[in-house]
Amino acid sequence: MRTSARWWPLGLLLLLALAAAWWWMEGGKPVADEGNAVAVHYEGKLDNGEVFDSSREREPLNFTVGSGQVIAGFDEAVRGMTVGETKEFRLEPDDAYGERREDLILEVPAAQAPDGLSAGDQVQLSNGAPATVVSIDDGNVRIDANHPLAGQALTFEIELVEVQ
Repeated sequence: MRTSARWWPLGLLLLLALAAAWWWMEGGKPVADEGNAVAVHYEGKLDNGEVFDSSREREPLNFTVGSGQVIAGFDEAVRGMTVGETKEFRLEPDDAYGERREDLILEVPAAQAPDGLSAGDQVQLSNGAPATVVSIDDGNVRIDANHPLAGQALTFEIELVEVQ
């Protein structure tokens, strides 16, 4: 036991040196992982090349990895990135906002809807969910509660700006 007692400080020192070397080779940059608060710049495009959203002209998007604050595929893409790293990835609808659902297209009697609605207006349903007025005709208001990007594949280019 006396022999091993003399060597354990050297073993610990070696382990610390290896960890420091790995950290240095990785550039000493923090890696995004479960539970980290991160800041990300992003640009999202549809398959036709249209940019549907971008943070480049404003503050980066802040969220906690694994918390469910962003769509699952976006959250998964950030894991393992280092600060300053950029990545481009494509998400199928199931990993983004899901497929469009016909059961989320509703008809409401116009008498129950607020006055002055027009097609394209954004409304909030009684359960708090956002929806879009599709049409108003025959005394009914047709409302679509699908997310506007439901059913679409999305391509993102992201840059990890900060890990906390």
